[in-house]
Amino acid sequence: MAQLLPAIEVETTSNPQYAVIWLHGLGADGSDFEPVVPELGLDDQPGIRFIFPHAPSMPVTCNGGYVMPAWYDIITLEKNSRRVDEAGIVHSRQAIRQLIERENQRGIPCERIFLAGFSQGGAVAYTTALTHSEKLAGLIALSTYIPVQRLLTDEATEANKAIPVFAAHGMDDDVVAPELGMAARDFLLEQGYSVEWHEYPMPHSVCLPEVKAIGKWLKARIAAG
Repeated sequence: MAQLLPAIEVETTSNPQYAVIWLHGLGADGSDFEPVVPELGLDDQPGIRFIFPHAPSMPVTCNGGYVMPAWYDIITLEKNSRRVDEAGIVHSRQAIRQLIERENQRGIPCERIFLAGFSQGGAVAYTTALTHSEKLAGLIALSTYIPVQRLLTDEATEANKAIPVFAAHGMDDDVVAPELGMAARDFLLEQGYSVEWHEYPMPHSVCLPEVKAIGKWLKARIAAG
């Protein structure tokens, strides 16, 4: 197995029974969403291990080749589309699969593992979760988009055809346009997925009502599991 991505880990109790692998956005790192954990309101739930991996640093074409933490290269930024490095997405998908396998080895089966991601991290979470060979517990996609639809139409697995999806977007987002988030939602609905969609009056960020909604959604998924 290739070297695992470095990551920050937060456990809500000892001997966690569930895991959430949460991917940050372009230019950030794993510490970006660590403060969210206590705001989710999960103290009364079975133990959860939150894994916040750090993306490797690489030149990002749309940012003038500046080297920054990134899950894949973005060639161009346009309001309603992206040109991206597909090979980079596939590489990051494999890196996240290794983190899933490590949780399996630590006693947490796939059916108790959630994937979450914000912006570029959400794009990788979409691609990884919907093509994973074993059933996952759920997918959280925040202010994000589907980077390469063909990967999903060609490689989507039956195991995750019924995966619960929480998708949210800020309606004032000027980085990842709301249209991109809604296009991802509509594509999934057309493909037969079930999507719980949320909109918030915010820019490219997260807000407390969104975090509370994620916590409520996680509780419901755990109770249903």
